[in-house]
Amino acid sequence: MVAHFLIAFAAAALAVGLALLLMRQLERRFGGAGPARGLERGIEPIVFLFRNQVLIDATGPARALLATLPGQGDWQGLASWLAMRLPDFGALLPDLSGAARLEFKERAEGHPLRLLAEDLGEGVIRLTLADPAAENAGILVDSLSLGVMEQELEILRSTMDHSPMLAWRQDRQGQVTWANSAYMDLADARLPDQTQWPLPQIVDLSARPASGGGARRIQVDHDGQSRWYDCHVHEVAEQTVAIALPADAAVRAERALREFVQTLTKTFADLPIGLAIFDRDRNLQLFNPALIDLTGLATGFLTARPTLYAFLDRLREARMVPEPKDYRSWRNQMASLEAAASSGHHVEMWSLPGGQTYRVTGRPHPDGAVAFLFEDITSEISLTRKFRADLSLGAEVLDSLEDAVVVFAANGELLISNRRYGELWGAAAPATLDDHIAVWTQACGQSPGLAALREALHAALPDQPVRGAMAGPAGGLLSWGLRGLSGGRLLLSFAAPMPTPPLAVEPPARTALADPAETARLRRSMSG
Repeated sequence: MVAHFLIAFAAAALAVGLALLLMRQLERRFGGAGPARGLERGIEPIVFLFRNQVLIDATGPARALLATLPGQGDWQGLASWLAMRLPDFGALLPDLSGAARLEFKERAEGHPLRLLAEDLGEGVIRLTLADPAAENAGILVDSLSLGVMEQELEILRSTMDHSPMLAWRQDRQGQVTWANSAYMDLADARLPDQTQWPLPQIVDLSARPASGGGARRIQVDHDGQSRWYDCHVHEVAEQTVAIALPADAAVRAERALREFVQTLTKTFADLPIGLAIFDRDRNLQLFNPALIDLTGLATGFLTARPTLYAFLDRLREARMVPEPKDYRSWRNQMASLEAAASSGHHVEMWSLPGGQTYRVTGRPHPDGAVAFLFEDITSEISLTRKFRADLSLGAEVLDSLEDAVVVFAANGELLISNRRYGELWGAAAPATLDDHIAVWTQACGQSPGLAALREALHAALPDQPVRGAMAGPAGGLLSWGLRGLSGGRLLLSFAAPMPTPPLAVEPPARTALADPAETARLRRSMSG
């Protein structure tokens, strides 16, 4: 009996040992995922121990959570993270005293979170975090997937924290539930005593549409200065997501552009030249009051931004453009004007039916715009015509003189000469005084009179004219006169001497017999 019992006992022990050995082998082979392994390993809680807001101990999961939280210290990072999820945490935590226990629950649906805060005395506080949805669930997380998610989370967090834009989320009550570093820094700078969660609302979005409509320009005052942002607002998961991009440079550029346009507008308003600027679609964008005065067009018509051809048609109706033979040729002329102005600098003279003369200048501008300048040059044209008439009259008077006249500048340059001078010394007049002296010398040879003229030309002239005589090119006697004009100019004239009067003609003989004594007396007077 005893032997049978021992044999049975040994067989049972051997079976149990083989079973344990088999279970251990299976556990090693399948990575310890068996039910025995799951029962041996428990889920470690998230517990923090703080003394006077200084971390003195924490569990492994708690330290892992602290490592992912932003902030300058453990307590600040954890408090900010908890305040975003537990709105009552910041207000009720200072009430802990003795063995008080406070329990906080997150209000947001879908992400439950429970915090147990215990005051252990001597400034020591124990915080226990728990996820009611995951308690006793024994959830296992793939380390590779968790690492990828943590890496992506770190990239997103660092990107948002180093971004100059303001980014935040707020609920329907207007409380900020999340913000990036730029928002928190600006909130801390503006309201240093109100940076506890929920953060103060820097930008009021209640008066703005919650979604759509593009960016909206907002202004934030700080340190006596205004900061400008382009705010984009979107609705995500029953919360408002706002992103404000810095727009200070754009605001300064727009302000400078407005001031520049105002300066140009004031300048154009004082110009006597009419200005009309058409955009690339040939619609009138800018004009000045002088355009109204010159063209007589109505202000309402110009402010309606007419097209270029409508503008020219209205000018034609007002008889402020040259009148062509037919409308088709006029349209072709205006099309040529527009094409020439858009391709480069173009100038036309318009002789109007009313006797006025306009200078129309077309200039191309960037982005296909064209500017037209209308200038009334009637007085200028009249003055030019009068000046030309005076010049023509003076030249005609000089050419009618019998004397050869020439005028030299102070530097010896030929200014003007008449036709008689060209006939006397040759049609091709040289350009300088020295060249003229060489022509005179070649034509007349060396003579005392020419030497005296050369000396007078190079000497300082008195107030009275200087006169002299020299041999002419044809061998006769030629007189000259030299007179100083204003500006150091010289007037030189050449004239032939007056011819001697002819001898008196003997009176015809008398038909009647003369007295012999009278006849003898006359003969003596004529011979003597």
